[in-house]
Amino acid sequence: TPIAIIIRNSGHNSGDYDALKDLYRPGHADWAWEAKYGLRDHRGGGRSSGRETAGRVAAGAVAKVFLSSCGINVRAWTAAAAGIEAPGPGQTGFDPDEAERNPLRVPCKKTADQITAKLEELRAAGDSAGGIAACSISGLPAGLGEPVFDKLGALLGHAVLSIGGCKGIEFGAGFAAAGSTGSANNDAPAFPPGALNSGYPGGQKSVPNGSAKGVLNGGSFKTNNSGGMLGGISNGMEVFFRAAFKPTASVAAEQSTVDRNGAPRQISVQGRHDICIVPRAVPVVEAMSSLVIADLLLMQRSVAL
Repeated sequence: TPIAIIIRNSGHNSGDYDALKDLYRPGHADWAWEAKYGLRDHRGGGRSSGRETAGRVAAGAVAKVFLSSCGINVRAWTAAAAGIEAPGPGQTGFDPDEAERNPLRVPCKKTADQITAKLEELRAAGDSAGGIAACSISGLPAGLGEPVFDKLGALLGHAVLSIGGCKGIEFGAGFAAAGSTGSANNDAPAFPPGALNSGYPGGQKSVPNGSAKGVLNGGSFKTNNSGGMLGGISNGMEVFFRAAFKPTASVAAEQSTVDRNGAPRQISVQGRHDICIVPRAVPVVEAMSSLVIADLLLMQRSVAL
């Protein structure tokens, strides 16, 4: 039975956008949207607005419950904002629980305070900031993902890059691997005895508990530069990625633009806008990642049957 979710916004004020009706906002999809559809919603972007992510988060919440029953945990946080990097996993000061205690979703209180101060400076100047959301998927069994077009990284990339404002994604060592060497970047296997069972080549009966023969069960690697996947397939290690988000496009600082007639105009976007969208994007990243993993688990189960 379909479920309808209604989110009422009693604090909306569409009149804040009336002055923008005939202007193309810098950094927004106004022109691209109008070029494609012949119309646009000047009151906030319509389907290109971050508001559309509410449905994603609702669906992701259901997926996370399912994943939890399989021993899989998806957790995201603000890794950087306003040019300030927070400590990452394994570094001093990193506390994933702290990300749930401050509004910026930063896993370090000291860094959260530093970013807050910088964002307040930008707010006063009528400007905004970009940042990075990091995501960890732990408890994932080996064997998820398909070669070539439906690689695990490709599916996660497709999902995360579909989030408004996301401009890039990197897995494991990411772009740093381009400046590394093979001997340094390769993840050396370190499987415990009996980790790789025999007798069921080429597939697995039960992905969620990783107990099928022919599947790595409890194995590990000395490092995780690959970000938990090799050949597009999960390798049993933590899947880890970072996603870059651009600065909020709506800023109060005066900018140059044009109107519908191509005449030069100046624009200052008023209304309520986040100085940095990364904290808002964190639960969306979790939701989209959870949906991808849930889909793969269910597909693998159907194949096994």
